[in-house]
Amino acid sequence: MSRAWQALRSLRLWLVGPAKELVGTDQFGNKYYRVPKYESRSGQIIPERRFVEAVNQEAYQYQIGDFPAEWEAWIRKKREDPPTIEEILRNENYREEMKQKVKDVSEKDKLLQAKEYEQGLVAEPSHTQVKGHASAPYYGKKEPSQDPTSTANVFQPGAWMPPGSGSSQNK
Repeated sequence: MSRAWQALRSLRLWLVGPAKELVGTDQFGNKYYRVPKYESRSGQIIPERRFVEAVNQEAYQYQIGDFPAEWEAWIRKKREDPPTIEEILRNENYREEMKQKVKDVSEKDKLLQAKEYEQGLVAEPSHTQVKGHASAPYYGKKEPSQDPTSTANVFQPGAWMPPGSGSSQNK
């Protein structure tokens, strides 16, 4: 490299900072970049930055799974090295195998439960219907009785006894 080119490069680095460098792409076409750590003109150390140039430029178009988990871990600096295509494919195959295993176990469990219900080994779950609202203090219980009711004109203190208290019932 010529001295003039090196001087221009160091001047650009001093004025603007280092250029972004392409680290890799994923199967969706997203491009991942890094800007290495550098020292600014004022002597401040600027840490390494990692970011993605997404295929869809509009943020509202993204859904869960648009970025592979391995690349997301690299961007968030949870891992030092960027992932390889082989690693991403291996992990994707592993996730698919686990989904299939979970599905198989779930089906076997449903069949076993049905067999146990048929044989009478296990009682089938009962479906209860609860009256009232969950925030009510009497949720799932009988609603409180409105007895006794009286007005201030006819109320006699000590005249009313709760039902089932064992003493004689007065008016």
